[in-house]
Amino acid sequence: MRLDQFAAGGGGEIAEARVEAKSHFEIVTHSPAETLEFGRTLALEFGSPCLVLLEGDLGSGKTTLTKGIISGLGLAREDEVTSPSFTLVHEYGREKKAYHVDLYRIEGQREMATLGLDELFSQSAVVIIEWGEKLGDDRSGPYIRIKMEYLASEDRKITVERLES
Repeated sequence: MRLDQFAAGGGGEIAEARVEAKSHFEIVTHSPAETLEFGRTLALEFGSPCLVLLEGDLGSGKTTLTKGIISGLGLAREDEVTSPSFTLVHEYGREKKAYHVDLYRIEGQREMATLGLDELFSQSAVVIIEWGEKLGDDRSGPYIRIKMEYLASEDRKITVERLES
């Protein structure tokens, strides 16, 4: 399923499209299952290399979306994808790779430097970073920013933007 078919197929509601559908849009999902499905659909749009910055409060669905993305890339089952809160970086896949990074516990550029992000960025891989706003300007080239917002109960607003650094 493509992104433009996702809402039409009952997988969510596209709230607004300010530019073309693939460069900036918002969608509302109504359950973790819909958020997972949206992640699987979104993964079909990713090439390699690809930097994805996830932003949003605790409990907004960043890890749930990542589970869908990683499974949509065919690199792991959803139940194999966990939050890297304590290990900081998880690697998925063998030939085709994705990295799931969590910056929640990182404080300052000194700690950031110990993660080896430059090495990850230099690979032909999908790099998904939770708490991506902590990365600052430490990126080059195009990237995707995904903002997750808790609305009510299980409803989440997901804003996707393709940006240049």
